[in-house]
This record gives sequence, structure tokens and C-alpha cells, in this order.
Amino acid sequence: MALSDANIMKSIRDGGVNIDPFEDSSLGPAGYDLRADEKVILRPNEQKLVSTLERVELSPSLLGILHLRSSFAREGIFASLALIDPGFRGQLTVSLLNMGREEVKIERGEPFLQLTLIKLSSEAAKSYEGRYQGSFGIVRSKRAIHVKKSSNIA
Repeated sequence: MALSDANIMKSIRDGGVNIDPFEDSSLGPAGYDLRADEKVILRPNEQKLVSTLERVELSPSLLGILHLRSSFAREGIFASLALIDPGFRGQLTVSLLNMGREEVKIERGEPFLQLTLIKLSSEAAKSYEGRYQGSFGIVRSKRAIHVKKSSNIA
């Protein structure tokens, strides 16, 4: 079940979710708008990592789903978005790609993502404790890469 604005506020009061800093105007009827942590300029065919201004903490009974705000999609922005696992704590980093013909600017503090919170049927037996727990700012991939680099590869 997706949480409504009333349920999101109840979950914040009950400690099931924490969004810091919280901005009343970012709360929508079925989600919360997350803002850019810094100004971003994406030229055509350019990809950048962007972090949220907000730090998000989810209880073991909540799952987060991210969506790109539709205005940015209409300008040619594609986003690589992941689930936010139950028990996650930290700022979020997403990858944005400009496939449009014009430069796209996102100002610091401008809403660019929407967070939908889903109530799990039961509390997760195993909360998130992965390599991105406690993320702060832009966090590059921490995937273990076992590829031998060669100077012959362009």
C-alpha cells in the first residue's frame, strides 16, 4: 500500500520514516518531492550523478520508490533510479542523463525526484546494511570491479 500525505506525516511522527530537512511544501498527496543538493547543469548527451538535499531514513516496514519529476522527463532527462530498501539511512544518489537537445539546469533545492513510500505486508526480517548505508553527498559506485585494465583499450 502506498502511503498518502496523511500516512507519511503519521509515519514521520511515529518514527517510521525520517526526512531531513523536511519541507512542508514538498509533501504531495501520495509522495514527497526530494530536492537537488547542488546546482546541476546537464548538457545534451551528458550524464551526471546528483544527490538529494534530504537525508532519508526508512524503518524495516517501509520501502521507497523514486520517480523522476515529469517536467524533467519532458525536457529529455532520463534517470537511473533504484529502490530504497527498508532500513536505509542516508542521502540518495541518482544518475541523470540528458537526451534532449537543450541544456537542462537544476537549481540547488529544486525538486527533481518524487519519493513514494510503500508499506510492506510485514516488517522486513533483514534491514538494509549494504555498502551505501549512511551515504553523504554524491556517492560513486562501490561495485567490486575485477577487470584488468589495459593501456591498449581506448
